[in-house]
Amino acid sequence: MIVRSQDDVTSDALAAMERTSDARLREILTSLVKHLHGFIREVRLTEDEFRQATALLNEMGKLSTDTHNESVLMAGSLGVSSLVCLLNNGDNGNSETSQSLLGPFWRLNSPPVANGGTIVRSDTPGDPLLVAGRVVDLAGKPIAGAEVDIWHASPIGLYENQDPEQADMNLRGKFTTDGNGRFWFKTVKMVGYPIPTDGVVGRLLKAQNRHPYRPAHLHALIVKEGFKVLISQVYDPEDPHIDTDPQFGVTTALLGAFARHAEPHPSDPEIRPPWYSLDYTYVMERGETRLPAPPIN
Repeated sequence: MIVRSQDDVTSDALAAMERTSDARLREILTSLVKHLHGFIREVRLTEDEFRQATALLNEMGKLSTDTHNESVLMAGSLGVSSLVCLLNNGDNGNSETSQSLLGPFWRLNSPPVANGGTIVRSDTPGDPLLVAGRVVDLAGKPIAGAEVDIWHASPIGLYENQDPEQADMNLRGKFTTDGNGRFWFKTVKMVGYPIPTDGVVGRLLKAQNRHPYRPAHLHALIVKEGFKVLISQVYDPEDPHIDTDPQFGVTTALLGAFARHAEPHPSDPEIRPPWYSLDYTYVMERGETRLPAPPIN
């Protein structure tokens, strides 16, 4: 492997990748070298630019903490997270899917909540939102006993781990679907919010004249043995940034109907108008049940 020209670097690196014993890892590394070397040649990457790129990677690592994951944020901001999601779901990208981005704010061990309960755990001003969800398989058959982990940002656009004014696990809860595959709960209507812009991702958005505002959405992570873990986000189509999500996560299948009600609730006098309701059906695909690693603690 004595390099005689720049072309030898690629051929020698590919030869080294071919020695990888694991077949799938060999496929990934070989393709990575081909595309990465091709990219460098296409843009004629300078030495200064290369040093800047490695410095950015180091900076993203240093910015990742127990409450923030800059690398996940960057993957979303480049459309990588959404592309990987859509390629691996919905019949391998051939049909609509309830699957979406995990995002950087999912936490393990959300407290269990009975159906009909609330996930509001501290004083959280905002319009009431009643959510009625249903979990079904591809044939529309209800899935009973599914574990549904719910989380969302507050009406001021912050998750509880970002906001010392909120109680721990505020606006988070774990439900179990009944025999009809249904779950339901009370919360407050979320709003859109800016992704963190004080790091590498913020500088990227500024350089591209892109805004940082994600449209309002409700997260769910649904687990049932025998099915692929369903990670989903349901978006409010009335949000002003619904067409310009900086994380490229909005699909037509994930648009929910957040219905506004100006009249009093018909059976619960504590729910004062205006209040909102959301009915949404989550569709799970059969497959291996593998829980993702949480991006934060």
